[in-house]
Amino acid sequence: MSVGIVTGASRGLGLALVHGLVEREWRLVVDARGAAALERAVADLEGVVAIAGDVADPRHRRALVEAAGARIDLLVNNAGVLGPSPQPALAAYPLGELARVYDVNVFAPLALVQEALPRLAPGAAILDVTSDAAVEPYEGWGGYGSSKAALEQLTAILATEQPRLRVYSVDPGDMQTQTYQEAFPGEDISHLPLPAASVPGLLALIEGSLPSGRYRARELAGVAA
Repeated sequence: MSVGIVTGASRGLGLALVHGLVEREWRLVVDARGAAALERAVADLEGVVAIAGDVADPRHRRALVEAAGARIDLLVNNAGVLGPSPQPALAAYPLGELARVYDVNVFAPLALVQEALPRLAPGAAILDVTSDAAVEPYEGWGGYGSSKAALEQLTAILATEQPRLRVYSVDPGDMQTQTYQEAFPGEDISHLPLPAASVPGLLALIEGSLPSGRYRARELAGVAA
């Protein structure tokens, strides 16, 4: 049975991906900051171990890896924070808040990879969830966008340094999620796809053989795993 870790799994894309993997009989260790919400989200799912905590906490990261066991086939760095809402311009961005964004969106994913690396099986997949804000200079997205740009560069270099693994940056596209709503407070986002629309693309990466690199999830929906 394949074993994976999925962070940020209590809602949105993380939870949708967990459902997809459970249907394929993966054994998963999942996390989110809110214990009650996480327990409710995965209560009826078999083979899922839920550990609430903050990915920026070294003890929590260690607990996730220990719970996964000696062999890990997948690590999905999906947990993240938007930063202040509405998004401030860089000229007025509180630096303490920016440090928190980088701590969760950049340093924590790398630290979790470092923790898991000795247990990642040959050919295992690392998925770092990114955004088009990493490559497009959207006004007001300097904090979140630059953190995702940094994550993408870390991911690309990690892929070069770890050729035995499949290392992906994956842009899921705009979705109906709480994070997206927080980025656009008061706006109607009901026209956006649900997170489940991006899951087939993620599964194509996880269970396929595409080379390491940056991908858009919805462009992969028709790729056979």
